[in-house]
Amino acid sequence: MENLDFYDEYMNKIGTESRDIVHQRGLWHKTVHCWLYDDDGNVYFQIRADSGKLYTTASGHVLSGETVRDAFQREILEEIGVDTDVSNAVALDIVYWRQDKPAKQWYDRAFAHVYINKVPLNFTNFHFQPSEVSGLIRVDAHDCLDLLMDKKILINATKITESGSVVQDITKQDFLTAPDEKAIIKYGYILQSVIQMLNK
Repeated sequence: MENLDFYDEYMNKIGTESRDIVHQRGLWHKTVHCWLYDDDGNVYFQIRADSGKLYTTASGHVLSGETVRDAFQREILEEIGVDTDVSNAVALDIVYWRQDKPAKQWYDRAFAHVYINKVPLNFTNFHFQPSEVSGLIRVDAHDCLDLLMDKKILINATKITESGSVVQDITKQDFLTAPDEKAIIKYGYILQSVIQMLNK
């Protein structure tokens, strides 16, 4: 059973509870959104196993007593099977996330810590967590930004699975968003941040 530290709305720690209780009571807790990119300007999106949509490279809860950076490394290892060096990971933002599903008695109150981290070109040896991730999409950050800004209708990307890789087209509809979200708002600043990091 996962235990999570929970906080007040100002991120002052209050205590620790099981993950189930945290969501049943809508307690504030920490999550991490992990993004990987490479020297060629590619960003890595995971393909969600449940929807087939594109999302963060990896993401999840920060466990009780765990640092956000440690959670970044663990989630990358658990979801895509890569043990990557996170010592130079860059913190971009902390997003206050709220989502309620009263019918399921499930309430999410999360401080989502958004980090990006550069990885070697063409890094391999992926092992995907089948309940969460069916593969990765490697896509050029500039092309992806143009797509989400409606400057392009579709772009080329590389789909990576454990059996190999193949080039395929992706469109804006391939990205995971909530009903009230726009893909450019959800992912645009990640792509812009990657481009800025590569231009330094």
